[in-house]
Amino acid sequence: MQKAAEAENTEVKIFAAASNDIRNQLEQQHPDVLMLGPQVRYMANDLKKELDIPVDVINMQDYGLMNGAKVLKAAMKLIEDSEA
Repeated sequence: MQKAAEAENTEVKIFAAASNDIRNQLEQQHPDVLMLGPQVRYMANDLKKELDIPVDVINMQDYGLMNGAKVLKAAMKLIEDSEA
């Protein structure tokens, strides 16, 4: 995702966190969007209710193929849609 953002001259800060540390990282990092790996999709509904930022699960194929450009595009769209 970082490489895709740099290629598009988009300034973003991307970080990853373990599922058991997600709440701690959210407090420290204050992201604009939360993209969950497919393996923790079970957390999505609770986090959507709990957080005031957009939350979604990364497409399994994009995750598996490490298609950072598509994941970045999905994250940016979530942000855009939440601001509308």
